[in-house]
Amino acid sequence: MTIGTNSQSAPAAVKILIAGGFGVGKTTMVGALSEVAPLRTEEYLTRASIGVDDLSGVDNKDTTTVALDFGRITISSELVVYLFGTPGQERFWFMWNDLVNGALGGVVIVDTRRVEASFASIDFFESRGIPFVVAINCFHGRNTRSTEEIRSALDLDPQVPMLLGDVRERIFGRDLLLALVDHLMTLPAPLAAPVG
Repeated sequence: MTIGTNSQSAPAAVKILIAGGFGVGKTTMVGALSEVAPLRTEEYLTRASIGVDDLSGVDNKDTTTVALDFGRITISSELVVYLFGTPGQERFWFMWNDLVNGALGGVVIVDTRRVEASFASIDFFESRGIPFVVAINCFHGRNTRSTEEIRSALDLDPQVPMLLGDVRERIFGRDLLLALVDHLMTLPAPLAAPVG
């Protein structure tokens, strides 16, 4: 009996991390972009989180991501993009170290009402040399700060792309991923390790 071989090779996979503080829209963005029903690890907030999780500015939020969000976008038969949303609360940050393995780059979502909630995500990517873009999530089309104020508050390098929009909108998510690809293409190629 001859076992046939599949002449089709598996598509190349690209991993993108979606990060940011608690309640900034990471789960929402993964859901807006994914072509499949996203995997979500959301749980209801309980009294056990009182005094542990900072709900300032997101008082009406009743669920939280406890591990990750996962979505997929098929670009072509040769390329698939996997989206991994990180948990936002500090008590789950230890998971970021596993989620970042193999990531090509990231998107940091910022809520202008709580800019400081995104500092840890920016520090995380910068300290590991992972390229990222910044998404200013303008909830309901509202933004209370200028792009210059936001860039200054985040202490962003001038070359880090920053886009304003609503992460609930698929087109904005697409624009963020395209900006990340453009940003990656402007960066110098990593040096190859010396042989021998």
